[in-house]
Amino acid sequence: MKFFKTMALLLIIPLTLVACNGLDSKKDLAASPTLERILSRGELIVGTAASMPPLNMTTKDGEIIGIEPDIATFIAGGMGVKLTLKPMAFHELLPALEAGEIDMVMSNMTITGKRNLKVAFVGPYFISGKSILTKDIAFATIEHGSDLNKPEVSLAALKGSTSQQVVETLLPKAKLITTDTYDEAVKLVIERKVNALVADYPICLISTFRYPEEELSTMLKPFTFEPIGIAVPANDPLLVNWLNNFLISFKGSGELKRVTDYWLNNDEWVKRLPDIN
Repeated sequence: MKFFKTMALLLIIPLTLVACNGLDSKKDLAASPTLERILSRGELIVGTAASMPPLNMTTKDGEIIGIEPDIATFIAGGMGVKLTLKPMAFHELLPALEAGEIDMVMSNMTITGKRNLKVAFVGPYFISGKSILTKDIAFATIEHGSDLNKPEVSLAALKGSTSQQVVETLLPKAKLITTDTYDEAVKLVIERKVNALVADYPICLISTFRYPEEELSTMLKPFTFEPIGIAVPANDPLLVNWLNNFLISFKGSGELKRVTDYWLNNDEWVKRLPDIN
């Protein structure tokens, strides 16, 4: 990964130099209160749940790794500042962004119309979709999410997530149990306290690799379309423009694909994650 990061920096330096040079004056910085805050303190603070593999996760020794921390590292490098990843419960991320406690959110967050009424989004940089994680093969072989819409079915979902909205909107007959983290939800599945976890497909798939002895199963394909993007404060078009230009260069260089492929096609990092207590 170090080689890929070095090459990518060489490819995106022209963009970031132009972007940073264009923000030298106080007049330019005043056009973006978020960029002014970031550059003045010399630090980019990114909020993340740090518990959504492979996009973001915390290792046994407390390091936050994954697709999004890698992308955030490049963004901070392009701005010429250090990166701080601030972990918090998923449902606390957008309130923290609106309060100015963090500069942006990168946490497997689906771009939705409801969220977009309060904050701006840049992306998507990743496409996902809802699936289920279960210990019951009969559930894993269903073809439509609507097959879970039964009173006798209990489902776990992350609090404040689109998974919770999917259950409440499309599966209202099922019993819903919300959790603050995916680890808590996966534990409910393993202990058979719920029939299944509704979550993004990559999270479900990684969980089957992470706990092979539990014989977990997931659906063969997602049953929804989920574009994942960077959430940033509203009314800051210069920041949105900077990030859009960054992603264009990041994608065009091929580095986004390399970063994504590394975390999706290499399972060595799974051993670095803690076990569910």
